[in-house]
Amino acid sequence: MPDKSLQKRDDKQAIDQFIEQVKSLPSTTSSKGRMIFALDATASREATWDQACQLQSELFMATRELGGLSIQLCYYRGFGEFHAADWITDTRQLLNQMNRVTCLGGHTQIRKVLTQARKETRIQPVTAVVLIVDCCEESIDDLCQQAGELGMLRTPIFIFHEGGDSHAEAVFRQLSKLSGGAYAPFDSNSPAMLKDLLAAVAVYASGGKKALEHFSARQGQHIKRLTKQLH
Repeated sequence: MPDKSLQKRDDKQAIDQFIEQVKSLPSTTSSKGRMIFALDATASREATWDQACQLQSELFMATRELGGLSIQLCYYRGFGEFHAADWITDTRQLLNQMNRVTCLGGHTQIRKVLTQARKETRIQPVTAVVLIVDCCEESIDDLCQQAGELGMLRTPIFIFHEGGDSHAEAVFRQLSKLSGGAYAPFDSNSPAMLKDLLAAVAVYASGGKKALEHFSARQGQHIKRLTKQLH
């Protein structure tokens, strides 16, 4: 049986590392955060998709006092199927969108997520891109080129990686670094960890580093530990 104390310590270290990366990012300047919430909806992601449906309200709840958050849900699945929904500002709308999706087997389509982010941020700045994913089956050089372009547009990618795929980890770390974002692994058996990560990025997208610090000060000890290094 796994040692739960070790799991909690590993989770805390992963989140602390993520927050340390966020600390070095530039502050956002948009009055309302615009965030692309992108998910891998291939068959291997079905369990975590259900988790994301349960946790998505954190994205809106965490930013209510910061002027709110506008979110575009994107997902890929099956044989070349990619969807980008309309921008929304209500948690019920996002939940309804996600509940209509079923996961289908297929290869990753991360390139399409990055292309969508670039297109949207040229129309109006996107302050953060969240990607929840477990593997990568695409050209590294191609993805890195797109991530670098997003970095020049000041659109950081925050990649939450499930599983222990070392190849995918190496790719995702490069993409987040090139875009000016951050990488964090997570365990689908620790939903509280994903909840904290989503809330942290939502607050950063809406108000920058100072807003994240203020948000943390009003939360429980678990959240305070995440942002302790910001002080």
